[in-house]
Order: sequence, then C-alpha cells, then structure tokens
Amino acid sequence: MTTDTAPYTTRTDELSASPPMFRWRWLDKLSRVHHLVPVFLFTPAVVVLFVLGVTAMSPLAVVGCLAGGYVFWTLFEYWLHRIVFHFEPEEGLGARLHWIIHGVHHDHPNDPKRLVMPPAVSVPLAALMFGLFVLVLGTPAAYMFTASFLAGYLIYDELHYYLHHARPRTALGRRLRELHMRHHFQDDTVGYGISAPWWDSVFRTAYRDRRR
Repeated sequence: MTTDTAPYTTRTDELSASPPMFRWRWLDKLSRVHHLVPVFLFTPAVVVLFVLGVTAMSPLAVVGCLAGGYVFWTLFEYWLHRIVFHFEPEEGLGARLHWIIHGVHHDHPNDPKRLVMPPAVSVPLAALMFGLFVLVLGTPAAYMFTASFLAGYLIYDELHYYLHHARPRTALGRRLRELHMRHHFQDDTVGYGISAPWWDSVFRTAYRDRRR
C-alpha cells in the first residue's frame, strides 16, 4: 500500500508564493521588497523637499503645489497601471517584461514581497520625475510639487499592501478593497485607480460602467 506524500497546495498558497523572477538568486532577492522599504527610503526625501519648498514659497503657492502634486500622482498612478502595467504582449521579450513588471502580481497577488516597486526601479523613476518637474516648474515650486507627488506614491504603495493583507473596517476601506479585488479576480480591464478610484469613473473604466 502506498500513500501520496506530495504536499497539498491550496489556492491561498498559489496566490501567495510567487516563483523566482530571475535565474540569479541575488537578483531575485532584490526583486522581493518589504512593504515598508519605500517608507524608509522616500520619507526623508519628502521631508527635505517640503522644507526646501515651504521656506521659499508663499502659503498659497505651497497649497497649490501640494494639491497639484497629489492630483498629478493620482493621474500618474492610473495611467501607469492602465497603459504600462497592463500592456500585455502575447510572446517574446515583451511578454517576459510584462510578467516581471506586473504579471507576477496578478498571478500571485497575495505575495507580500511582490506588492511594492523595487528601489532599483522606484528611485531612478522618482529622480526622473523630479528632473521633469524642475524643468517645467522651476524651483522652489518643483520641491513642493515633488514632495506631494512622492507622498502620494507612498500612500498608494502602503494602501495597496493594506488592501491585499488586511480586512478594512471602514466603509471606505471595504469599498476600496472590493474594487481592487474585482480588478484581480473578475475583470482586469477595469479598476485601475487603486488609491484614486474616481479616475475610473472619469475615464469609464469603473466596474459599474463596464458592466452596463
């Protein structure tokens, strides 16, 4: 009499345990990031940029740049998710890149180490955006605008982790989690705005709009 000793894999296990992304173990470790890493990495930058801006700007200009930076982040988040993360070539290098950038998250959405952007990507991207803001806005406005933009990014990253690994108790939290879970498990062509779902209503990618 023989018994099957192979480990039993549950659906929860499959959603949580993502496979190695790269052949080299050290490189794969760099692709797995604790969700608090962006907080420790970018909070000092946000504080420094805020101080540089607030000491050289009028209160009205400060409020305007803070509001503008956050709104711009929410638009950036929506279109990055919709256009870049969900550009899905069927084969070749493009398909491989899509899986690395976002596909692995949809295949294993509960893996806690695949929920935030690795610093090797987020830091150069933040530096690029800061440079663009300086060119367009000049200083000190770019300091405050970037501080708000990066704060929006941190809110998004931590909220994304929270929606996957917590059970929100507020009506707003439950609604955000519901919308994001619909994106993962019902229709990934809707619900691109994670921290700012109102853009889905504006651009007609809300779940209710598409269902109609």
